[in-house]
Amino acid sequence: MTPPVLEVAGLTVTFPGAGGPVPVVRGVDYAVAPGEVLGIVGESGSGKSVTALAVMGLLPPRATMTGSVRLHGEELAGAPERRLTAVRGRTISMVFQDPLSALTPVYRVGDQIAEAIRAHRRIGAKEAERRAVELLDLVGIPSPRQRALAFPHEFSGGMRQRVMIAMAVANDPDVIICDEPTTALDVTVQAQVLEVLRTAQRETGAAIVMITHDLGVVAGLADRVLVMYAGRVVEAGRVDDVYHRARMPYTRGLLGSVPRLDGGRARLAPIDGTPPSPGALPPGCPFEPRCPAALPECREAEPPLVAAGGPGQAAACVRAAEPVADPVADPAEAAEAAGADPGTAAGRADGRPERAVVLRVDGLVKHHPLVRGAVLRRRVGTVRAVDGVTFDVREGETLGLVGESGCGKTTTLMQILELAAPQRGTIAVLGRDTARLRAGDRTAIRRDLQVVFQDPLAALDPRMTVHDILAEPLRAHGRPPGPRVRELLGLVGLEAEHAGRYPREFSGGQRQRIGIARALALEPRLVVLDEPVSALDVSIQAGVVNLLAELKERLGLSYLFVAHDLAVVRHIADRVAVMHLGRIAEIGQVDRVYAAPAHPYTQALLSAVPLPDPARERARRRILLEGDLPNPASPPSGCRFRTRCPRFTALGPAERDRCVREEPEVRLLGGDQGAACHYAERVDVM
Repeated sequence: MTPPVLEVAGLTVTFPGAGGPVPVVRGVDYAVAPGEVLGIVGESGSGKSVTALAVMGLLPPRATMTGSVRLHGEELAGAPERRLTAVRGRTISMVFQDPLSALTPVYRVGDQIAEAIRAHRRIGAKEAERRAVELLDLVGIPSPRQRALAFPHEFSGGMRQRVMIAMAVANDPDVIICDEPTTALDVTVQAQVLEVLRTAQRETGAAIVMITHDLGVVAGLADRVLVMYAGRVVEAGRVDDVYHRARMPYTRGLLGSVPRLDGGRARLAPIDGTPPSPGALPPGCPFEPRCPAALPECREAEPPLVAAGGPGQAAACVRAAEPVADPVADPAEAAEAAGADPGTAAGRADGRPERAVVLRVDGLVKHHPLVRGAVLRRRVGTVRAVDGVTFDVREGETLGLVGESGCGKTTTLMQILELAAPQRGTIAVLGRDTARLRAGDRTAIRRDLQVVFQDPLAALDPRMTVHDILAEPLRAHGRPPGPRVRELLGLVGLEAEHAGRYPREFSGGQRQRIGIARALALEPRLVVLDEPVSALDVSIQAGVVNLLAELKERLGLSYLFVAHDLAVVRHIADRVAVMHLGRIAEIGQVDRVYAAPAHPYTQALLSAVPLPDPARERARRRILLEGDLPNPASPPSGCRFRTRCPRFTALGPAERDRCVREEPEVRLLGGDQGAACHYAERVDVM
């Protein structure tokens, strides 16, 4: 057995609180061997990031830490700062969640990497600069010599995260701790960053501790996994054992909550309730109040982590020895075994039902002037945020609008919500052309057109009670609140007594339910949802997705669902429109598009979404896109995707010339599916 490079034993971290010390990390143990990848997963507040900061010796002064942290057998817990400074960046390094905050904005990127090298090596400035360029090239930054002279704000989010990885591997460390390194990134950029991490590990042979909430990322990258809850490890083992034979109900709950690309529109299985506060843990097992399999003895004492299942697997549960079903079994097979229709995997060929159109967008254009100068401002260009978008939403239908950041999704949404004349093109809401609406008409239409925003805490007035928040739209439209507030709370799964509380007294998922209730107060026909679950933990997200699906069926609603999470859209949408650089790349019935996407961009997006199934995730073929989204102020001629298109490089000279000269329009490919590609071809990327 190879000795571990990093050993953590009995690690505890407490913070001072009004009622005494608050235990945030409670007795965490793990070891990582050279070249091994350990995944640490769990909901927000489970102690994952605090554990990483404790290992790095980066806890704030008010925190109290006990336990052991050994690096190559040397004890780091309680070591003087001088010793920790010598170790950090050389033997053990860290990739932080927010690279823009982690990089110094006033220094060039190359200088910051060179500084990290010279802090631990006795080499000259020129040699450090040369090494910095090599590292930028290693992590896939184009034109590394020129980009080394740029500042952090001149890089995209994915490029900044690559710079952080370059800095982390600069001194060939033995351990790299990655704290949510892909959380804020688009799925295509996430795939690129994960590939960079794999390359960096091959080059350095380092062990990686991957902290994330994305179970799909861990399935494809990690060898072993720790599941944390309420500050401690509740399950550990090899990835295949934990994912397919999870012994802890919490682990099974997390896996059941994850929306999957291959899961059809089956109902998700959320974990009821919310995680406990570290300062007010329940007696016995902390998960007992939320556990569907709890026994009376679960309230008596907190169960220890004991061996259960496969070799090296352990779980903190009194029922750990009981046989369990596979929580990540193939969804189509599971549906077929249960007698349900698994047919979403192959895609249906039927068209759209003939229903009234509640929203029609035709040739929508929104350009922003690009100006320079503080006193004498002059126009120097045009940002083509939306450049000819066409789609419609029918009664009782959900259209998912997806794409990378900067593709124009939110601009399209805002143009619809303005209920005003667009710059070019037409928008018709409930059969009314927005260019011809008067003030009174807009007020009437807003009763039937409502919106749910991405951040519920920012969308809800912190000075108002829930009752006043829900009553406000009713009063604004001349309707007495009466019993309607109580009805709305019950509709979204909240209690009537919650009406007297303020938004700060609720969890993120509960606040989003309040936002949904407010949107439904006036009984609208069309609801626009702007990333409504992107800020929620996966277990809470599942409950909100299920709620939206139930409300749609019960109330006959139509949704325009704007999101970057294609797996969530898979579960809730009837149709999907994929946007790229201000235009629609592909549109159609969600079953057909997901089963066999025709546009190379859609194929890359879907192939980049990780599956929470280790065997299937490792066997999938990734379509990695080169570079970042082009600048919307100067899009490429012809096909806007050609500069990143993997199919473009395989075309002959005549076909390439057509892509360069002629911008493709959406053309139907049979059934309800169309793609804006001259050489569209349906391909299975699952």
